[in-house]
Amino acid sequence: MHIGTPLSPSATHVMLLGSGELGKEVIIALQRLGVEVTAVDRYEGAPGHQVAHHSQCIDMSNGNVLSRLIDSEKPQLVVPEIEAIATETLIQLEQEGLCRVIPTARAAHLTMNREGIRRLAAETLKLPTSPYAFAGSFEQLKKAVDDSIGYPCVVKPVMSSSGKGQSKVDGPDELKTAWAYAKEAGRVNKGRVIVEGYIDFDYEITLLTVRALGADGKPRTHFCAPIGHLQVKGDYVESWQPQPMSKPALDQAQAIARAVTDDLGGLGLYGVECFVKGDRVWFSEVSPRPHDTGMVTMITQRQSEFDLHARAILGLPVDTSLRNPGASAVIYGGVDAKGIRFEGVDAALAVPGTDIRLFGKPRSYERRRMGVALAEGANIEEARGRAREAAGKVKPAA
Repeated sequence: MHIGTPLSPSATHVMLLGSGELGKEVIIALQRLGVEVTAVDRYEGAPGHQVAHHSQCIDMSNGNVLSRLIDSEKPQLVVPEIEAIATETLIQLEQEGLCRVIPTARAAHLTMNREGIRRLAAETLKLPTSPYAFAGSFEQLKKAVDDSIGYPCVVKPVMSSSGKGQSKVDGPDELKTAWAYAKEAGRVNKGRVIVEGYIDFDYEITLLTVRALGADGKPRTHFCAPIGHLQVKGDYVESWQPQPMSKPALDQAQAIARAVTDDLGGLGLYGVECFVKGDRVWFSEVSPRPHDTGMVTMITQRQSEFDLHARAILGLPVDTSLRNPGASAVIYGGVDAKGIRFEGVDAALAVPGTDIRLFGKPRSYERRRMGVALAEGANIEEARGRAREAAGKVKPAA
């Protein structure tokens, strides 16, 4: 692929479907390489809208609307950045040769729904996973838990983002609440959930896996150093890199990630999530795009996950090397309001080795992720302490 000049007939045109904080960073990485970008989201003023050449606001789960937009804009590459997209439409458009979907339309379709990707991993690829079942009603959920899964277990919507709707259930009295929470948080196909047997893991990792063209023009797989992360109610709160692992565990995690991403194919970055206990590893989930926990790479790696994604989809060389240990900590909105202010940014940036990203989301909610503090350190413990300290100094105000 050549790279043209933005806003000219030679432009290399990329359309992002989803323009939140992750999409915003992908847009910036693409623009540094001279790419023209259209940012699409379901609400006006999304973070990516604020930096892209063009912005559109549509219901991306409506196949007719999505198809008309792609046909009118005619991007060379369509890059899904969220789950709530009419992926059947992307499959059809890709088959007709009207656009190239990153990494592939099939990958976007399978991974937007936990049922599709779990069946692929466990039943087709035979990868180790937790026990699981799917349910479309509370009665089906209760029967699955009683008959096969047991307690404790984890209940999730088959489709949601950033861990929304996820609950750990320790006993029968908590099951109905978990069912209601999963139904409420599901973006599409509300009322269908996955219930998983709980794995008593030591830690979770995100293994960023990049499929990029080698010198021979064929896809090659590259791995970033594993990222450890802390979740609260399924939502990422902190991440750090590198997560210490035994060599057998790292080898197994890389084998799992390679198997999944080889099957899904295409070019670009995947975020593969795994549970780890000692030398044992279980596949959890995969996203065919930059991962929220991977924001830490903006301070740890020579090329961040966003740089890697941009380069890989354009057919350019990538470098997954680690520069230094680092960590990230989430900055929450704290208030329900539009157009909030942030105080204490100066104090946060006075913490040694830190940086801040404020996403620019037009509306804040108490537990909405509005920014992230990044920190480097001599080791991950120092970096985590600095990131938490910096995040704690940023005070949102209505």
